Amino acid sequence: MAAVTVKNVWKEYGKQVVLENVRLEIADHEFVTIVGASGCGKTTFLKMLLGMEQPTRGQILIDGVPIRPEPDPDRGVVFQRYSSFPHLTVVENVMLGLELGKARLSGRLYGSARRAAREAAMAMLESVGLAHASDRYPAQLSGGMQQRMSIAQAVIRKPKILLLDEPFGALDPGVTADMHELILRLWEENRMTIFMVSHDIQESFQLGTRLLTFDKLRHDPQSPEAYGASVTYDMPLSRRPTPARKQSSG
Repeated sequence: MAAVTVKNVWKEYGKQVVLENVRLEIADHEFVTIVGASGCGKTTFLKMLLGMEQPTRGQILIDGVPIRPEPDPDRGVVFQRYSSFPHLTVVENVMLGLELGKARLSGRLYGSARRAAREAAMAMLESVGLAHASDRYPAQLSGGMQQRMSIAQAVIRKPKILLLDEPFGALDPGVTADMHELILRLWEENRMTIFMVSHDIQESFQLGTRLLTFDKLRHDPQSPEAYGASVTYDMPLSRRPTPARKQSSG
């Protein structure tokens, strides 16, 4: 499970208030889409969920437990700009998350452990439609293929929460439609809770079970940084997560 509680969270950088008094209750397996004007704290909010940033005030909890103050395997992330190691092949890039998790000092597995990691990486690449390109290098991939690889990197460690920061903003419309189908399928299959920042309101309505709008409730022309953004609209959408499937006893 991955239910998220946000309790009266503020984020300030010196005298600049970015977010103020954000309060949310997010159920397990929600797909939360987030929209708002540029600079209103959407990415900062994702970074706090990831553990890269800490609230100045307030608290974030996952399943009732305070969030760890650094990224961990329970929280995966995909940014608009692709993250990869250019000297590694696609399958090696995807394997790396497993290797770093199991061999933190060397960052490399050997023998049967490495074979098992490669098999898991190939299965994930098959799931995202990239198995045919497993031996290519990132520079040899199209934008859509690179983003599929980024998603595979994030999902292979089976995170409870997946954070997406405008992941499809740089893709062509036809590719974006394929990516929408992919992320919805992975969301269902892996039972994740997803938070996705988007600049596209249509995309947000299409994918989400819940839409959040971040904006400032208070403005001071003489001191524009004195007030931060909060959640001004919290809208349930028609798409609902499917109930957990019962495991067969046989």
